[in-house]
Parts: sequence; C-alpha cells; structure tokens
Amino acid sequence: MIEKNVTLISAGTVQIIPEADLKKKLESGKRLNIKLGADPTAPDLHLGHAVVLSKLKQFQDLGHHVIFLIGDFTAHIGDPTGKSKTRPPLSLEQIKENTKTYFEQVGKILDVNKISVRFNADWLSKLNCQDLVRLCAHTTLARLIEREDFDNRMKNNQPIGFHELLYPLFQGYDSVELMADIELGGTDQTFNLLMGRFLQEQYCQAPQVVITMPLLIGLDGVHKMSKSLGNYIGLAESADQAYGKLMSMSDDLMWHYFEVLLGRTKDEISQMRERVVGGTLHPMELKKDMAQAIIIKFWSLEEAQKAREAFTALFQQKDYSKAQEVGLPSSLANPIWIVELLKTLGAVTSSSEARRLIDGKAVHVDESLITDFKAEVAWKSGMIIKVGKHRIYKIS
Repeated sequence: MIEKNVTLISAGTVQIIPEADLKKKLESGKRLNIKLGADPTAPDLHLGHAVVLSKLKQFQDLGHHVIFLIGDFTAHIGDPTGKSKTRPPLSLEQIKENTKTYFEQVGKILDVNKISVRFNADWLSKLNCQDLVRLCAHTTLARLIEREDFDNRMKNNQPIGFHELLYPLFQGYDSVELMADIELGGTDQTFNLLMGRFLQEQYCQAPQVVITMPLLIGLDGVHKMSKSLGNYIGLAESADQAYGKLMSMSDDLMWHYFEVLLGRTKDEISQMRERVVGGTLHPMELKKDMAQAIIIKFWSLEEAQKAREAFTALFQQKDYSKAQEVGLPSSLANPIWIVELLKTLGAVTSSSEARRLIDGKAVHVDESLITDFKAEVAWKSGMIIKVGKHRIYKIS
C-alpha cells in the first residue's frame, strides 16, 4: 500500500526533495500536515493553480491534513519570483477582497470541509524586532541572492528591495509555525520551499519534504499561465468560456495539457501522436476530447457535454443562436471605444490585452475586422463580436 501511495503522489511531479523522506513520512502512519501557500494577489485562480491543487487533493483523499495557507501578510510584500522588478504591495482591501473568492474556487477541487485555512498574518504580524533579527540570523545574504530572479536583476543592474529579501524567510517560517511535513508548489517556488525545510532544521523540527509541480504553459504557448499576460483560463469562468479557450490553443500545446492537467503518460501521448500523424485521429476531435476531459475534471460532466455541443453548433455549424448573449446597459455610450466594449462584454480585463488581440487581427464585429485600437463601434441588439478563434458574443 505504501509503494502504491508513493507512486500515486510521485506521478506528475517535477521534484521530490528528498524522495527517500517521502516514503519514510508515509510509512510513519502519522496524519501528515500538507501545506500549500497562496498569496491573494489576484481575485481569480486559474488552471495553472489547479495543477498543484489536484496533487493536494490526492493527499486529502489519503486522509492527510491539508493546510491551505493564505499569505495575507506576505501579499503586502509580493513574492518576486519570476519578476524582473519589485512588485507593488497590495492594500488590505485588495487582499481581503481577493481572499473571499479563493475559497469558492478551491472548492472546485478540494473538499473545503476537510481543510484547515490559516493566515500567516496571525504569526508574522506579531514578530517584534528581536524576533526578526533572530530569523534573519539563520541565513546569509549570499544564500538569499542565489535565487535566480535576484541574480538576474543584479546582473542587469536592476534594484532589489530589502523587503523582498525577507519574503523567502517569511514563507519558510510559515512551515515552522505550521509544523509542515510536506509542502507543495510550482517549480518557480523551489527556493522558497527549500528555505522552509532549512529553517525547520534550524528550529529543531523534522524538515518538510518539498514537492514541486510543473508550471502550466498559458494559451499563448510561450509563458506560464498568468492573468496579467491574458493567457489564462480562470476556474471561476463558465464551462463554455473555458471550453472555447481550450479549443483555441495550438495543436502542439495540446500535448502539454494532456500530460500536466490530465495526467496522461508519455506512452499514451506518443500513441495519440502516432494516430494523428497516421491520419486515423483528427487533431480537432482529439482537442475536443481534451477540452471535455478538463471541463469534466474541474467543472462537471453535464457542463462539459453542453459546452462541447455548444462549441460544435457555434463554430462548426455557425449557429450564432448558441453564442454567449450579453445584455448591455442602455446608459452605455453609443458609439463606444472598442476596448471599453470588449471589457464590458468580459472578453478582456485590460487595455493591453485588448491591444494584443486587435494587433493580432483577432477581433471582429459583425464579420468586420477591427484593426484600429482607437476604433469606436456603434453597438446594437443582435450584433456579433468575435474575439480570438473561439469566443463569440451576441449583444441581446
């Protein structure tokens, strides 16, 4: 049974540090403390977060104690991971608002009645100056600037805020406070996760096992999934929207989603590739299967079936009666700047995202291509707005 559980937990991971300790912890028979931290930096979780949450669900199903840590204190700092410059701190109001939406979205994957939710402000805000000095004394500046993003910024003569150096220490101290046995995170969190293991040893605790999960590549096929880049699929989006976005990805990117989100083995993917190359499996139908499987996993079977049917009717049969209908308020300006129209429809969240779509010739209004970022549109009931390959809106 232990070997079976080790195999289950290991599947789909990038690293388990150290692997031998994972087996020992599982063999102990103890109900392990499994930690996952999230800073409420944005109100929406996306499929990139679902990769780690799905692994957390496996621990939950095995009966272990899942701790979902909200970094309400560390969100004031902003984890610099992957950032080329200091990230602006969030206000208390932003943190509270973003935190509210997390639980509803996490519930799509985890049993929220079987998790402990903790907030690191409960202990980090109580550290006095003496406590902070003692914490900092456990490591060195040389160790902290080993982080790849810090190292890159130093090489490029970009500033590093002193407060940013504290972030890994605070995240590591969270593991001490929670007495974590295992901590999960994306590969971009490896340094911080290992800091937790290191600090636990300094505080005479058994060090946690670090498990890193792959980063999900966003819909652009280049960068990791990120709301700020507009290449994401939000867990709070409708199944129809998510299905359409999944269908918009390239055929090459599809294999990555089969592996990372659906857990298909390399052998299974290789067999599917061979069938596509051999002409016995059409990539469009395979992508539909992939999109449907993901919607089933993170939404529901019923929503997945309806989303597939709606997609086929809308994009293959050109039945615009199946388009997502959006009612616009009569007080809305008419004509209106195309960017404001896209925002009102919920097609984009920022002007920069709208510009990328317009520059990429991906926005049509009643079959007319929009090429001018400053264009104004006279909207009316029944108007069809196409955004990208697989998002169609009908003004009701």
